[in-house]
Formats: sequence, C-alpha cells, structure tokens
Amino acid sequence: MSELTLYQSDDWARLKALALDGVSSPHSRRAYGKALDGFLRWYQLEPRAGFTKATVTAYRAYLESLGLSSSTINVRLAAIRKLASEAADNGLLAPETAAGIARVRGAKRLGVRTGNWLPLQQAQALLQAPDITTLKGKRDRAILAVLIGCGLRRSEAAALAVEHVQQRDGRWVIVDLIGKGGRVRTVPVPAWVKVCLDCWTEATGIGGGRLFRAVNKGGRMTHEGMTDKAIEQLVRQHSKKADLPDIAPHDLRRTCAKLCRNAGGDLEQIQLLLGHASVETTERYLGTRQNLLNAPNDHLGIELP
Repeated sequence: MSELTLYQSDDWARLKALALDGVSSPHSRRAYGKALDGFLRWYQLEPRAGFTKATVTAYRAYLESLGLSSSTINVRLAAIRKLASEAADNGLLAPETAAGIARVRGAKRLGVRTGNWLPLQQAQALLQAPDITTLKGKRDRAILAVLIGCGLRRSEAAALAVEHVQQRDGRWVIVDLIGKGGRVRTVPVPAWVKVCLDCWTEATGIGGGRLFRAVNKGGRMTHEGMTDKAIEQLVRQHSKKADLPDIAPHDLRRTCAKLCRNAGGDLEQIQLLLGHASVETTERYLGTRQNLLNAPNDHLGIELP
C-alpha cells in the first residue's frame, strides 16, 4: 500500500468525511472538524513525509509549542487518531501505520481542572434574575432551574420534551434522557424545579413535544425549539443581570454537583444524576444503584421567592 499524503483536496475531503461520520455527538463532530482542519493547515505549510506516526508526533510538539492546554491538545490528537483509523478501515492507510499513529501519546495533564461554579446564594440570585411576569422570564427561569437543579447539559435541556417528565417511585423525574455518548439516564426533579416547569407550561399550554421553545420579540411563544446557543446566551444574559461573573451553562452543571455534595449527597448518586461515564469524572468514586426516593438534588437548599 502506498504512503498516504494529504495534499490533494479530494483525498482530504473524503478522509475528513469518513472520520466525522464515525462520530455520533454533534459537539464532538464540530470539535473534530476544527481539529482536522487545523492539522491540514499545519501539514501543508511545508513538505511532509506522509501521514505517519512521525508526522503526528511532530504536530503534537508544534501544538505544545503554542502553549495550548493539555485537554485541547488531546482533543486534536483524538481527531487525528480517528482519521487514521477510518483511513485504515477503508484501505487508504496501512494498518501498521494507523496503529503507529494511535500510539502517539497525548499531552500530560498537570493537576485537576477545578472549573467554575456558584455558591448557594449566587445560584439563588441567578434563579431570581428572570422577570417571571413575562412569558420569556417564565421560560428562562425554568431552563435555569433544570440546569442548576438537575445538572443537565445545555444540549440535554434544549432537547428536553414534555414526555420526558414523568412520575417514578412517587416522585417527578426526567426519564430516558439521552446524554453524552448516547448514554441514557433517569434524572430526579426537585419539587422547586417542577414548580418552575409548571409555571412555564401552564402559561403556554404546552402539552407535548419540545418543552422549551423560542419566544419572539412580541413576547409570544413560537413552535421553534431552543438551540444550544440560545441557552448559552440566556445563561450569560441573566448572570450579567444578577451581577455574577461570566457563567456558562456547564458551570451550572458543576454548581448542581457542588451543591449536592455540600448538602451531603452521596458521590455515587451524584455520578448517576449527572450521567458520568467514568467514576473518575465524579471524584473517582464507585457508583451503585440509583436512589430516586432520596435523590441528592432534593436537598440543594434553594427556595423560590
């Protein structure tokens, strides 16, 4: 098999499409696409020996010279490994070459990323920022409630349907929520979050389909669902209104985890609540069967005014 180079635009477009088609998550697909485009730009700056382990190792050294974080470098390398794997599977790259690329080590992580989260008082302030005398305010408070109280990702909140909210074990839960990597979980809904959801649905009469929908400038609900970007914008808008530091939706997911832990929540239950694939993500703790009757996010200490 001849050595694969990446100078022909047709070859590159085909390879990139093969790699991205094998990625299920839209977020990962976007990240991989940007990573692969960056690799191609670097590759074409000067003549290269080919798409080999040595070339990818040189690219890793280049990324490290830019001072990028280890997580950023590792995402870009993961995209390149995916590219090599798909090229080999489709007969475009020798299997031993793809295996060599797969062995290129990632950047070493130094320490543990802390992230950002809100203490209880600031979480309360953010929930009170929307003007709930308006339809948009009712919707925004309900979205903030599921982000803080249920630890949902912004994509999960955007995709949430009325049918997801059901009763199990005598309490309200979000059932069959499909999260990152296609993993399915059940999320307990604290009573105060359900109050926020009911306030929104009763005002709009939504009985099925997408739970959160766009509200036009005239203050009327449309049939369009919310996008990830729209949820991010409303979180930042209300955090600014509440005089809080710049807060992203994922910071509210961390806030949920922190408040659960501070309230005495069990680590294994918090892991199940958030849908982490690895126990290392939830402080390297082992998980057990989820307890819906005494859910950790029932005890956050948040009260509606």
